[in-house]
Amino acid sequence: MTATNQLVREEYIEQEYFFRVWRERQRENIPTQEFLRTIPEEILSTCRLPVAIEILRTEILHSGRIGPAMQQMPHYFTAFQTFVVDRAEADTARFEQTIAMMILEREARYRAENVSPAGLFMYQFECIARNRLGYHDGLNAIAADTMYDDTWREWIRQLTLQIGAHDLAELVYRASENFRLRTASKAVVLFGNQEGRIARANIGRVPVYFFSALQRQLDYPSVPLPQNPTPKSLPPALEARLVRIEQRLKLIEMEQKGGIDLSRFYGQHRSLDDPAAETT
Repeated sequence: MTATNQLVREEYIEQEYFFRVWRERQRENIPTQEFLRTIPEEILSTCRLPVAIEILRTEILHSGRIGPAMQQMPHYFTAFQTFVVDRAEADTARFEQTIAMMILEREARYRAENVSPAGLFMYQFECIARNRLGYHDGLNAIAADTMYDDTWREWIRQLTLQIGAHDLAELVYRASENFRLRTASKAVVLFGNQEGRIARANIGRVPVYFFSALQRQLDYPSVPLPQNPTPKSLPPALEARLVRIEQRLKLIEMEQKGGIDLSRFYGQHRSLDDPAAETT
């Protein structure tokens, strides 16, 4: 089930590097226009990626987005890659661009290794499910990937109608070699015996357990998840200033309530320095 329009391994390795560095530069607040201007110098000139990057840069200077440019290059960027970027660039998106870049980075890494249609589909589907990117448009984008043949595409498109009524694990099991061996069914086989066994064991369970089992047992790529932002500590000088302000506000509040009773401070001082003042 190999596709006829896949990029060579060299391209996917450079794509992985491109998406990873892009994510890192985003966290450093480097403008995308500046990143796209300089990154071609780091990419292998024997690849087609530098040409694609130049088209992306032209588009972002024109419209502020790169999704439209990726749509113009279906021979290089897959429909799923474009779909992920479009969702991240949407005006009302809650989908973080750093997560989008990490999704594409890991997908490119998997494509450069021992990629399989079954493994790629499970990764792409989990990306859509975990980030709530929309099943209808997402599955159509997956089906358009040249990794899948006509049989795969038809099965993926049918999921749009079936996913709400059936567990994904059940649907995978029924399209597996394991199901055919156990039932002598002549149904289409897209997943291997091991995928089928794992799917059968997870029917009725939380889908996350199904995805996790496939990743553990078959080394399928894991989907990046949004990280909870860690609270940033204040600079020491600013924190000390805020403490002083808080103390002053407390003194003002005490004064407004009838004056500041300093005797308690004197009492504490006397009790510490004068043993005779201590009571037994």
